[in-house]
Amino acid sequence: MIKAAEKIGRPVVLQKYGGTSVATAEHIRRVAQRVVARKREGNAVVVVVSAMGKTTDQLVSLSREINQRPPWREMDMLLHAGEIISASLLAMAIEKEGEPAISFTGAQAGMITDASHTRARIQRVQADRIVEDLGRGRIVVITGFQGITADHEVTTLGRGGSDTSAVAFAAGIGANECEILTDVDGVYTADPRVVENPRKLGWCSYDEMLEMASLGARVLHSRSVEIARRFDVPLLVASSFHEAAGTWICSKERGEKEFSDMETVSVRGVAHNSNVAKISLVDVPDHPGVAAGIFTTLSRYNVQILLIVQAEHRGGANDISFLVSAETLVHVEPHLHDLAKEIGASRVVIDDQVGTVSIVGDGIQSDPSIAARMFSSLAKEGINIDLISSSNLMLACAVPKKRLEDAVRAIHREFLE
Repeated sequence: MIKAAEKIGRPVVLQKYGGTSVATAEHIRRVAQRVVARKREGNAVVVVVSAMGKTTDQLVSLSREINQRPPWREMDMLLHAGEIISASLLAMAIEKEGEPAISFTGAQAGMITDASHTRARIQRVQADRIVEDLGRGRIVVITGFQGITADHEVTTLGRGGSDTSAVAFAAGIGANECEILTDVDGVYTADPRVVENPRKLGWCSYDEMLEMASLGARVLHSRSVEIARRFDVPLLVASSFHEAAGTWICSKERGEKEFSDMETVSVRGVAHNSNVAKISLVDVPDHPGVAAGIFTTLSRYNVQILLIVQAEHRGGANDISFLVSAETLVHVEPHLHDLAKEIGASRVVIDDQVGTVSIVGDGIQSDPSIAARMFSSLAKEGINIDLISSSNLMLACAVPKKRLEDAVRAIHREFLE
């Protein structure tokens, strides 16, 4: 990790702007003005940008018109072009505002990844070139979502890649803070599109944010929060469209010290995820090694398991049910019946009409009344619950997808209104 601030003698701020923030020329001009203002406050500024608006979606659709099963390498070559357009245009706009700027691709900025095309993992950030240009007084604009392998192959980071890029660059240069500027003005106690009056959190711990992101909250991707926690990079989630106090994501110790008079409730938020499917293997023989065989097979298809429940039956057989993300179901579904036959299960049941609703907060498990209140609030609305999972930070259950938003509102009323 390079401590850029020590080398150049100024605080270093990294800002990340999402696709909606740079969707048009006018939006880009506004972002440029905001970036320039941060520099003129006495900071060295690095900016990470996403592709403009729906550019990535449009490129994916175009690829499907050409080839229904495009090679992953060529998808990376195609998709990384979107961020290059944003970065170069923003650098031009910053120059127009009277400040020197330079744009870099992920490769030029030193983002080194493994070779997993379309879902690459970051190995390291070689930030010397960034720091060198900051020292020359330039604003550095970097493409998010992309990197390069040791063999000089272009890669993309997959879902949430721009957030992940931003936090990784912030850690790599030792930025004083990392601002995630987007179309929302902070982290709320529930999705504002579902709950009428959610409350904005003043701060949230890394662990709480990681749980919320993993459980469906779409403000930050879990990979970006993991990096922030590992390198203790404080994040500010705020609006790119207007000046308003955002939400700080930081260590629990820093949050309690600096924001101790805020947010003292155990339950900090309600998250939900409609993008899931339930798979049940029925009458699985109850002997050692069966579960290992099931999940080893699923791991070959890169299936992320969200929740697992085993129900014991009489007669030496169990039912094993688990939730997967809906997009991975299409990859694993053709192999499930072979898997059932291999392990001796009687059948496979797939249900894509489920969703998960979860509460998140430090110490949830230590308060026995919380589970009772959560399940009672769902029972009052006539919402049946299925699989249940818990940890010290969260309590989650599966509910029918058609009642998912009702479940979010009921739980939010119980704990947070």
